Amino acid sequence: MDAVRVALLREVLAGTEWLGATRRFAGALRGSVVAHGGGLLLVGTADYEPWHLAAHLVDEAAWSGTPELVPTLVRHDARASDPAHLAVGPGRLAAARRGETLLVVSPEATEARLLERVHDARRAGVTVLALGPGEGELAAMAHDSLPVPEGTDLDLDTVQHLVSAAAGENSVPSPRAPRRFRDRLSALADHLTAPPPPRW
Repeated sequence: MDAVRVALLREVLAGTEWLGATRRFAGALRGSVVAHGGGLLLVGTADYEPWHLAAHLVDEAAWSGTPELVPTLVRHDARASDPAHLAVGPGRLAAARRGETLLVVSPEATEARLLERVHDARRAGVTVLALGPGEGELAAMAHDSLPVPEGTDLDLDTVQHLVSAAAGENSVPSPRAPRRFRDRLSALADHLTAPPPPRW
């Protein structure tokens, strides 16, 4: 059954450069956090928080034995009363320093205030990676980016699944939970082909 699910996903991706592009981008992400060891900050826009990517990166960090992949989710409306892992606000971007990596996920043009914070972080020596529109100020500012233009077969959420799965690839799998990219593609195929949840 796994082979069938992987085949379905490969059919969706056939004739595209998505697998290669996501693996390259995920390699840049993984290389940055492993080489620098300064931590991974993950931020979306005021209207789009990349919750699922944060959760999948936590899973991949465990599966691959790469704790550096565990992100700090920076939230625009974080409150002090939130649980600790949800209480990190935009001020964390101002405190970012050389050696840290900032991954910005944006489904559309990024608002000016976030761009200003990202620019300041880059000037402080932070490695900036962007996932979203292929054009605009954010893409130009990033050290590396993976464009997800509108009108493609894959949406931003699906591409985040691919990136997190590829980021967890490891030439020497963790003995605690060895997983292959094929397994991750199978899980993603499950997600893509599952019927929508019932509406109550």
